[in-house]
Amino acid sequence: MNLPEIFGENVFNDRVQKERLPKEVYKALRATIESGKRLDASIAGPVAAAMKDWAVSKGATHYTHWFQPLTGLTAEKHDSFIEPDGDDSVIMRLTGKCLTVGESDASSFPSGGSRATYMARGYTAWDPTSPAFVKDGTLYIPSIFVSYTGETLDKKAPLLRSMTALNIQAKRILKVFGIDCKKVSTTVGPEQEYFIISQKQYEKRKDLQLTGRTLFGAKVTRGQELEEHYYGALNPKIAAYMRDLDNELWKLGILSKTKHNEVAPAQHEMAPIYTTSNVAVDGNMLTMELMKTVAQRHGLVCLLHEKPFKGINGSGKHNNFSMSTDGGLNLLDPGDHPETNTLFKLVLTAIIKAVDDYQGILRASVATAANDHRLGADEAPPAIVSVYLGDQIGALVDSIVNGKDYVPVKAGKGSIGVPESPIFPKDATDRNRTSPFAFTGNKFEFRMLGSAANVATPNTVINTIIADAFMQFADELEGKENIESAVNELIERELKAHYRIIYNLDGYGPDWEPEAERRGLLNHKNTADAVAVRFEDKNVEVFVRQGVYTKQEAFARANIQLENYVKIINIEALTMIKMAQQDIIPAISNYVASLCSTVAIKQAVNANIPFDTEKEIITKLATLEDNLYKATAKLEADLAKINKEEVISASQAMAHIIVPDMDAVRAIADEAENITATSFWPFPSYFDILYGV
Repeated sequence: MNLPEIFGENVFNDRVQKERLPKEVYKALRATIESGKRLDASIAGPVAAAMKDWAVSKGATHYTHWFQPLTGLTAEKHDSFIEPDGDDSVIMRLTGKCLTVGESDASSFPSGGSRATYMARGYTAWDPTSPAFVKDGTLYIPSIFVSYTGETLDKKAPLLRSMTALNIQAKRILKVFGIDCKKVSTTVGPEQEYFIISQKQYEKRKDLQLTGRTLFGAKVTRGQELEEHYYGALNPKIAAYMRDLDNELWKLGILSKTKHNEVAPAQHEMAPIYTTSNVAVDGNMLTMELMKTVAQRHGLVCLLHEKPFKGINGSGKHNNFSMSTDGGLNLLDPGDHPETNTLFKLVLTAIIKAVDDYQGILRASVATAANDHRLGADEAPPAIVSVYLGDQIGALVDSIVNGKDYVPVKAGKGSIGVPESPIFPKDATDRNRTSPFAFTGNKFEFRMLGSAANVATPNTVINTIIADAFMQFADELEGKENIESAVNELIERELKAHYRIIYNLDGYGPDWEPEAERRGLLNHKNTADAVAVRFEDKNVEVFVRQGVYTKQEAFARANIQLENYVKIINIEALTMIKMAQQDIIPAISNYVASLCSTVAIKQAVNANIPFDTEKEIITKLATLEDNLYKATAKLEADLAKINKEEVISASQAMAHIIVPDMDAVRAIADEAENITATSFWPFPSYFDILYGV
């Protein structure tokens, strides 16, 4: 395999565009992609014709407008290229109109009340900034999705709007410093964690099939305690899967760079090279899809649920975020002397302000029923949003806030202390794995995302709130005579005002939660509480002000998030009830009956044969069986009382009544599993699943 040759071979990328498009058409399209200029409608026809010819040469017979509805997944409706040509013959054709816009039935997608349920028409519109690609005989055209009345019904359109808002406001900041550029782009590199298990074991678990996670399961006797799985040698079956996955990703132009075993058994990670935000989002959605489909070829199943197994680490997705100009200036690069890099200090201050002012919506942007199991569980950042700056930048900020001289923290040289060892450059600061929003040298890493998340949502929030801070700073600084003095005064004032959000210590430590409360930081541990802040005026107005959401669109997304939470917990609870009633309780009863039969046989043979062991197990299991029945009945009764249509009150009930009920049911069942004979237990154990590949 020649990797440079296959990379991007199924993508209508810049190289292909340059080869196949007329020169003027190519220039116009690149102007739209690179400078954000409005698409010239007259070029749609030539682009469509070239795109179709290229796709057909790759074996495509259909095209689809590929979009990201508010379900959190992707959607596609396939149409063939064929058109009648008389005499019972057909031609292959893609018109400019078919490329740029499509019609889809929007009635079955969630809208959160932003449109009447009886209205059906929706439109998909081509996003020319993300390249089209061919997959499985279809030309995929990345698109946005809007209603007939213009409300956005997807995750891509707001992301693009937020990128535009940040571009506009960042250029204002740069102009204050005498820097002109055509475009400021945000870049993202989303690291992706996932589990791989045997398909045979997966098919024996109703909970995995219906909810993506195990609702029951006693802790495995050997989990991640020995820490030998992390970066360990790859299982040959996993290695083959990863090779296959990389090939598929590379063909689609996805910059898959790193692969390794993660901490938990059966857990792994793939990390891409960063790229422009909306392209990175599309790439990550494709990555998650391919992880699942490639796994099936190998008799495996890829689990992207944030917490498929209790008692071992769940899976997250680290969102590496940065900003740069078209000239290559990274706005988050402190340089060798950050103390004199006034632009960097101002950008850093804007981000700190943005995260502090809008910590609520930043937390809400990653809130899901699944991610609630991870945050604060000593495997992911706490649910409290804070900023980590590290030694170098932390010392710089401290000096500004406290009015002290900055003592430079310089990167040193490292060595393992033997003559043969090379001298290697050390970073100026360490990384903090417990921080939700950490500065890591020349970028920020937002670590709160769950594995299955569409990264468009948190990046829309990040772009929007930073754009808003930039706007406020630009409004204040533009027209000032002494810019340097004005900038320094602003930096000092704003860092002092938002210093509370900075925490450079252990986020897992017992001191942080009370300290965060003392500082007035939010600590929303479940989705119901986290999403409630999205309805607050301040958190709606920032999106409206930056042109990212209308007020109605902002409310709609909050409603959909709560609706989804209620539906997921409801499905999980119903699945748990069925499994307990139809599988686990009968299994316990059968084992108890078997033990009773053993006791009877012993007594029949000889009344003096001891049966204390059987008696003790029978007593324990009979008690657990009774308790499990009662706990399941309580869960069922509490669930029936909830009006699922009233999403705000229903989400609160799910979070504070149903989830604790489910925890109680599980605790009893898992205890029973530990003392029930394996042959009687109705599901594969954690050992079977985690070590079954």
